[in-house]
Formats: sequence, structure tokens, C-alpha cells
Amino acid sequence: MSVPTQAGDLTSTVDRNKIGIDETVNLRVRYSGDKSGGQPDFELLEQDFDILSRQQSNQYRVINGRAESFVEWMLALAPKREGKLFIPSLHYKGQVSDAVPVTVAEAQSGPNGGNKQAFLEVILDKEKVYVQEQLLVKVRLYTTIGLHDIATEPLQVAGAHAEKVDEQRYERKLEGVSHAVYEVTYAVFPDSSGQLSIPALTYVAIAGRRDPFSLFNRNSQRLRLRSQAKTVEVLPKPAKFTGSQWLPAASLGIVQSWSQDPENFAVGEPITRILTVRAEGLRAAQLPPLPRLNAEGLKTYPDQPQQEDQVGPNGVTGSRIETTAIVATKPGDYQLPPISVTWWDTKTQRQRTTQLPAFRFSVSGTAALTPSDSRAEESGAPSATPTISQTRKESHFWRNLAILAIISHLFWVMYIYSQRRNFRQKKAEEDTLIPDLQRETSALKNSLTGGNPVRIQQATLKWIHAKWPYTDGDNLSEATQKLHLKELGELQGILDAAIYQSPAEPLNIERASELIESLLNTQIRPESQSSGDALPTLFS
Repeated sequence: MSVPTQAGDLTSTVDRNKIGIDETVNLRVRYSGDKSGGQPDFELLEQDFDILSRQQSNQYRVINGRAESFVEWMLALAPKREGKLFIPSLHYKGQVSDAVPVTVAEAQSGPNGGNKQAFLEVILDKEKVYVQEQLLVKVRLYTTIGLHDIATEPLQVAGAHAEKVDEQRYERKLEGVSHAVYEVTYAVFPDSSGQLSIPALTYVAIAGRRDPFSLFNRNSQRLRLRSQAKTVEVLPKPAKFTGSQWLPAASLGIVQSWSQDPENFAVGEPITRILTVRAEGLRAAQLPPLPRLNAEGLKTYPDQPQQEDQVGPNGVTGSRIETTAIVATKPGDYQLPPISVTWWDTKTQRQRTTQLPAFRFSVSGTAALTPSDSRAEESGAPSATPTISQTRKESHFWRNLAILAIISHLFWVMYIYSQRRNFRQKKAEEDTLIPDLQRETSALKNSLTGGNPVRIQQATLKWIHAKWPYTDGDNLSEATQKLHLKELGELQGILDAAIYQSPAEPLNIERASELIESLLNTQIRPESQSSGDALPTLFS
């Protein structure tokens, strides 16, 4: 029933004097007079009400031969609190309206809230949660009438991270009555233990059919629905948990994959290892980094880890993806160590450990020969000392005689080889190194023509062995560590990025040429040629 109050030519009326905290009230303000323009100061209403909408119309009509004109403002108001409130007196063109009382009662937002046409319901999937554990909050809007233009208020929880993960529409019967349900699911992750408050949410919607020929849509009604606040107890991390990082999840797994068949490992050829940690009920930002791979004979080039969050009706599933390029420097059998992650199972309320088993593989191919190996091959020296298999004989005499003969023969062979090696080493010391160094210098310069990083790398290593013969090492990395040359270290980084990095970085041939030219002009004596007993220089 409309309750008008007259104050000159300015009147205020409301459609209801008693409402719930989750409902709205329509205020009509009318001014009858000659002057027009402007509007009353409606900011006074915002002390106790939220102004949801505001409309204005100018009308002129003739009733029983009497003409009248007026301007009207229609406002939809939502109360901010319960109790007895007042729509304050408004001022316009020197006229003042009377205050209008409005009584606001407690909301009954639930399935048992009587025969309400629309209400909100909040459902929590757990009564207690651990700190950083996922809590699912479902907000359901039930209605038996047509609703449109639904405006939802986002969930914001103090002391927790909250995000919307799902939205659904379906039908449900309550006490034999069909209701249309609009459900929104939020995932909440509390930051600390204690009491966590889920605040009340406010939804605003239009009920009924909109009439385009009605100035104030009298066939529709604006509803303001408010949910009930909830409180959840947040438990601290259990004292019996022994993991290095607290990970409360519904499930956690580790998956390993390769860019190609790991059975085809070969020396110098890169292969990419992809490790994925996926946890249900955890965000990707909560997942820890995996241990770095460090194995002798393997070079690793890790990429930046990727983090992904997938959302759905069951909340958040976080994934951490770590990609590493692996290059073997020598053949053989390798074993990658197992990877273990300890976490807390929120379903069974116990500690669990997920482990990726150790991975074994073989690398084929041959490693680069060291200078000592090359000299050994040139001299024809045997690569291994032959073993002597002895057979027991009945006659100890013949057995002992055979052993003495073999030992004597071995001594003579070893003596001949030692004399030949000494002769060749003495001859090599007498010969000048200039012809070999010139040949390797020319080969190094020619390798820059094609811009092939592998060819440049090999030519650089051979030039180093010719320049400093006492520098051993079968790869450029070992030579860089022993020579301590800044230019060589930078050149190695450029070549490694072009050869091993995935995707390969284009070779900066201009910079590589500058570094090689600087190396060719280097005249210093590297530390690797100094005596092994000398101490390193204190200041360089």
C-alpha cells in the first residue's frame, strides 16, 4: 500500500513500509510546479540505503478539464541495515517533503524461508580446513519466477585468496516445487589459521516482464537478495607433517615426458626432458620447484618453469611444468635420480609421498679424444695391458718355465715401447710448433666462413691444443676452466647456445669473429701451463 506524505508541491511515497534486509523498496518523488530542471539531493538517502536505479519522467495531463504538469523520480533502494529506517526529507525548488519510515526485518534466505519466490543459499564443502587448503563455497540463487539482469557481488574474503571457478544453471525441486537454480562456485585458500569469515553476498535482479511502453516498468520488480554469513575453522599445519613444504591437496602426481625417444640418446645431440607436477586443490603458485639435475657427463639447460591453473566444479588444479634440455658429453650408462614430493592428503587426512622412479638410459657415440690419447694412437702403444690366463698343468716345471718366458717377453715388449715413446717425445720437443699452430690457426679462421657452430667449436679446441700443448681436455668447457680466458668463456657461451639450447639461438657470427681474433692475438701464459705445485696468484 502506498503511503503518501504531502509537503507543498513535493511528495515522497514508497510501495512498502516493511521489507526484509534482502529486499528492495521503490521510492516515488513527485514535484508539481511551474519550474523545472535539476533534481532533489538524493545523496541524503545513501546514509541508510543503496540507490540501485534512478529514473526521471515529465508528464502533462488533463483531468476533467483541468490541466496539470509534474516531474517524477523513481528510485529503487536497498537497505544497508536492519531496524527502523527513515527516508529523509528532500528539498527541491524551495519545497520540502516529509520523511517516510521503513521497517527492515531480518532476511530469511534459505530453502525453509517460507514461500519466497527467490532466495540465496550458501553451501561449504567442509566445516574445517587446514591453512592453505582449498575450501569450496557454492552460492545458489533459487527462484520460481523469471529473473533477468542478475548482478552478482564477487566474493572477497579477508585473510584468504578467493577466485571464481565455476558457474552453472539447472533446476531443482524443493518440497515438490520446481526452482531454477543459478549456482556460482568459489575456491577459497585461507592464509592463516583461526576463524575464517565468509561474508554475506548481495545479488540484485529484475523479476517479471519488462514493458517497453511503461515509463517505470510497472510490470517488473527489482529484487535485492542477501545471503547469510558463514564461519569456518582453519586448522594449522599438523605437527606430524614432515615434508619440506606444506602442500594440502586432494591428489598430487608427477609425470615425465621426452621430446623424443630416450632410447636414442647420442653424444652431442640435445634431448628435452619435461617434468609436470599436477595437484588437485592447490594453485600452481603453491607448488615447489623440483631439484635440479646434476650428473657427470651431462650438460643441462633448464628453461623457465611454466605455471597453469585449471578451474572447474571441483575447484583449482595447479600444474608446474619444468623443461630441461640435456646434452651428453660422453657415452655410457646413466641414471637420473628419483624425484619425491611429500604432501598432505586432504581426503584421507594423512601424509603421503609421490615419487618419480629413477630413470636409466644409455648414450651412444664417442667422446672427443684427448691429446694424450691422440699421441698414444700415433705411437701405436697398446690401449690396455694384456691379461695372462694361466692353465694349471700337471708338470710344475713346464708351468713355471712358461710363466718365466711370458714375463721375460713382456719385459722386452715394454722396454721396446718405452724406448720408442722416448724417441718420439724427444723428436717432438726438438721440432718447432709453428707449422702445427699455423695450420690450426688457418683452419680456425676458415671455420668462420660457413658459420657452423659445431665446426667452429672443434676448430677452436684444436687451435688451443696447438697453442698450449699442455692444456688437456676433450671439450671446450674443460679448456675454458683451465685457461681462464675471458674471451674463450664468452665464445663458449655463444657456441653452446647455438648448438645445445632448445630452441637454438642464432649464432652471432660477428661477435664470434671478434672473440676469435682476440684469442689469436693472446700472448699470455695460461695458468694450466704452470707447474702443478705452484700456488695461484692472490691478486689478478
